[in-house]
Amino acid sequence: MDFNTLFKNEGVTLNKEKGDHVFMQGEVDGSIYYIQSGLLKAYYTSEDGKESVKSFIATNDIIGSLSTALSEKNCSFSLICLEPTTLIKIPISRLIEHSKKDLEIANSMIDVLLNLSIKKEIREYEFLCLSAEERLNKLMQLQPQLIEKVTQNDLARYLGVTPVGLSRIKKRILKG
Repeated sequence: MDFNTLFKNEGVTLNKEKGDHVFMQGEVDGSIYYIQSGLLKAYYTSEDGKESVKSFIATNDIIGSLSTALSEKNCSFSLICLEPTTLIKIPISRLIEHSKKDLEIANSMIDVLLNLSIKKEIREYEFLCLSAEERLNKLMQLQPQLIEKVTQNDLARYLGVTPVGLSRIKKRILKG
């Protein structure tokens, strides 16, 4: 069985509206989600209420809080729909169970985890080694649809700048 078939056969389809949370920081959620359509935002909220955007998740992406799914600890981030979204939810325990019995599923899991690791490594490098302007330029090159779909506040939080700082960066880019 392939990974997509497993999700379709054993997962639960969820239809969410813009503004609906899939899960929230502080909750326990032992599932992995495959995004059939839509756009989501994964974000952290600090104790003083400051929001930081972890990532944007789009069609055909997979997301879940692995530390929560594997240890039943509270989620460290929240996941909210930025537009109407259809997801397939499956408990990670089912994925692990099938991975132990089915080499194709196991290989798919390895691919998913490697891709997630690569994505996190790239995000970490960009955040630590590139300026906000360089990060915005890369985002505009690699994911231009996000620039049009995401609010300026969310984009600024993703880049680690204030909305005013983002506005200044955009003006510099347009002049250059």
